[in-house]
Amino acid sequence: MTIQSVSGKPNAIAFSSKSAPNGKTKDAKPQAVEKQKDNIDITAVAKEITKAFESSKTTPAINQERVEAVKKALAEGSYPINAEKIAEKMIQMEREQFNNSR
Repeated sequence: MTIQSVSGKPNAIAFSSKSAPNGKTKDAKPQAVEKQKDNIDITAVAKEITKAFESSKTTPAINQERVEAVKKALAEGSYPINAEKIAEKMIQMEREQFNNSR
């Protein structure tokens, strides 16, 4: 009997239920029908994700130059603040949190 795996490929181990010549049933020990090597197929998407993770290791998480520029602009009063856009984002965030808590 061959057991089908999730991948649809036959399992490499078969079990025999034949009787031994002396009339006794053989032990249900697995007998290798054919040796099959395990393999992994990595999709193009997985390869791209791996590539992105590798490149992110060399890039700092925080752009320190940008942080310093914003700090300086805030201190000088030259950083543009759009109160309407901030309010819209706050409302959007509240809606998302409310919907996720249900």
